[in-house]
Amino acid sequence: MAARRLVYPFVLALVACSSPLLAEAPVSAPAVAKSIAAPRGVRTSRVGDPTALARTVTRLKPLHEPLGKPRPGDWLAQHKEAGQLFRQYLRERPVTPTGKRSTIYVQPLGEFTAAERRIVELSAEYLSIYFTRQVKILKDLPPDVVPARARRVHPDWKVKQILSTYVLNDVLKPRLPSDAAAYIAFTASDLWPGEGWNFVYGQASLRGRVGVWSIHRNGDPEESEERFRVCLRRTLKTATHETGHMFSIRHCTAYECNMCGSNHREESDRHPLYLCCECHAKVCWATNAEPVARLRRLAKFSRTQRLKSELEYFEKAIERLESGR
Repeated sequence: MAARRLVYPFVLALVACSSPLLAEAPVSAPAVAKSIAAPRGVRTSRVGDPTALARTVTRLKPLHEPLGKPRPGDWLAQHKEAGQLFRQYLRERPVTPTGKRSTIYVQPLGEFTAAERRIVELSAEYLSIYFTRQVKILKDLPPDVVPARARRVHPDWKVKQILSTYVLNDVLKPRLPSDAAAYIAFTASDLWPGEGWNFVYGQASLRGRVGVWSIHRNGDPEESEERFRVCLRRTLKTATHETGHMFSIRHCTAYECNMCGSNHREESDRHPLYLCCECHAKVCWATNAEPVARLRRLAKFSRTQRLKSELEYFEKAIERLESGR
């Protein structure tokens, strides 16, 4: 049997091709189950001040470790990428969550345990803080929205999987809300993207504004409090990294950063949940977020969820920006 390729969690957001299965006619998205408001005073009609944000890059730079030589098997050992500094991002006329399309939608898909559902809800809350946008959690779509022809049992592992491209093209795209900056499905089912592949943690379409992430391989959040935090951190990384791609942020090759590419679980766990100075400026510009206010909200979330290394970083970053050093 020919070897199957692996798709890893932090590949550049894929522009999904047309599904090999018949596309459905447009249908309405499920009703909103919960709405998480954007912070007061945030504007969605324009982008931030690039000159002021360029200064934050300089001030935060001492906090960030340059990305060293890749280890064997790492992403940059197998993929040649030029990276993307803040000034390059500005020149590329990026897609941003502004104007009419400024809301992020989270779509639970299938069945969840109580702990898995809590992971999804916290991820939605974090996306709102991270991108300074309103997030709406929709009512669940049932498992049978993905038909038998878009499912399989992995031939070697005997794990039940659903076809990620079907979710993108046939489940999400027909239901895309008119004001969606991004429409993201979360599922506890394992995903695979098509023939020749083993699995994928997540897949997204930049042009389609849709994405699907699986928490299946992030650990069992029911096992213990510590395993819950491991699963949460991994899910937050995937959600924010891939949504960043949907807003035109490419892989970071300059620093240890949430936007670094990863080729395997050990490498993705090694990268931080927070952004480097360059990528932080991109998100603030794209979302018109005030840097210190954004970092304070991220610090509060990290403190509440006991994400210690993230809290330590956010507090140091706030101190540097407030001191003007």
